[in-house]
Amino acid sequence: MELFQAKDHYILQSGDHALWCSRIDGTMNVRPATDLLLAWNPVCLGRVEGLIGKIQLHTDLPLGLILIRQKALVGQMPGDHRVYKITKIAVIPLSEEEPLDLELELCKKHHFGIDKPEKITQSPDDSKFLLKTLSQIKSNVGAPVKKKVKENKERERLERRLLDELYKIFMDSDSFYYSMTYDLTNTVQRQGDTEKSNLPMWKQVDDRFFWNKHMVRELIDLQVPEADFWVMPIIQGFVQVEELVVNYNESPDEERSSPDTPLQDLTCVDDIHPRFTVALISRRSRHRAGMRYKRRGVDTEGHVANYVETEQLISVHNHSLSFVQSRGSVPVFWSQAGYRYNPRPRLEKGEKETVPFFAAHFDEQLKLYKKQVIINLVDQGGREKIIGDAYLKQVLLYNNPNLTYVSFDFHEHCRGMKFENVQTLTDAISDIITDMRWDKHILLYYENVPFAVV
Repeated sequence: MELFQAKDHYILQSGDHALWCSRIDGTMNVRPATDLLLAWNPVCLGRVEGLIGKIQLHTDLPLGLILIRQKALVGQMPGDHRVYKITKIAVIPLSEEEPLDLELELCKKHHFGIDKPEKITQSPDDSKFLLKTLSQIKSNVGAPVKKKVKENKERERLERRLLDELYKIFMDSDSFYYSMTYDLTNTVQRQGDTEKSNLPMWKQVDDRFFWNKHMVRELIDLQVPEADFWVMPIIQGFVQVEELVVNYNESPDEERSSPDTPLQDLTCVDDIHPRFTVALISRRSRHRAGMRYKRRGVDTEGHVANYVETEQLISVHNHSLSFVQSRGSVPVFWSQAGYRYNPRPRLEKGEKETVPFFAAHFDEQLKLYKKQVIINLVDQGGREKIIGDAYLKQVLLYNNPNLTYVSFDFHEHCRGMKFENVQTLTDAISDIITDMRWDKHILLYYENVPFAVV
């Protein structure tokens, strides 16, 4: 995919597809690739891997186009679907100002060994206008001009600081993934919806995990088939894919010639011991996401803070086994004020006020997952007790037979880094785990604990 800079547009082109982004007002339009001939002096800036979307970091700053500058292959899902992690991005201000060096990979098709693309040359009329403008500035230098210069410097500092934060989000967190052909937002169970199978992938996704949906809203609103190519769903979370072999073509007394022998060079004894793919996919909801301690509880739409769905997927031959868990903030109205470690929780609304929003949350959960088991891991005593008690009261008021509630004081049982004591929990709910089938999963709600294992 190539990125071109013209006088009034930035143009993304991939095969027969082209996306024009205005440098005047930031609007985006899909056009035939042949329309590149109509652009004003287009210059190829280099190659990019894909489009994330459009963003405005501040009302005083121009819109920016976020592009994938570099990716890393995570692995292949069953069916040869490649999954990538975003490792580097580029941000282009949609303005008439010249962009900084984007450090893009040069496009061999257009540069023929040139190290850097040439800058767009100005027309004679532009040069005359610029000289006239400069002469006017020189003749009117004064307080207003100095004030303008100061404002520009402050704006540049603000833009630099916000861009640094944006780069950190993508390049330091290692948490943004995508696939051109596999729906990372949906579990295997949800992918079985045949009614959506003929739709473009972005129309099949689980809206909760379509992280960049707001950034590509303008493309979605175009409502033309040509825009589908440019709408690529991205998830925030974690993905790991591994291919394993359970048996090797060697006698029991023999060792492998080398422990470094690549997996693809190993063969299976027979089809009873085949290769199989193991994948772990965690998807963070785009609703009510935020910093720990600063974003807690439920909102008026039933979304809970920092909700994550985790799928453990095993594929062998043409069969896939999927086990799904989720976690999120306790679905009552509560917060933690202050910056010190582990601030004291406090309830923001009473029991009766919370009921409809708690119900809205679990109505949606049961609609998606049919039956659920709640594992409440907050402290049963001390400062967290107020949250645990409020949670239990709401479960009792909700009174739904498809909801099972289990409480486990994680801190008390696993104090002193004795995480193996989680076995106490798994033993207690072993019957529930054994009973889980295609349409059931465990729901984990926990707060202020390093992790939970079920």
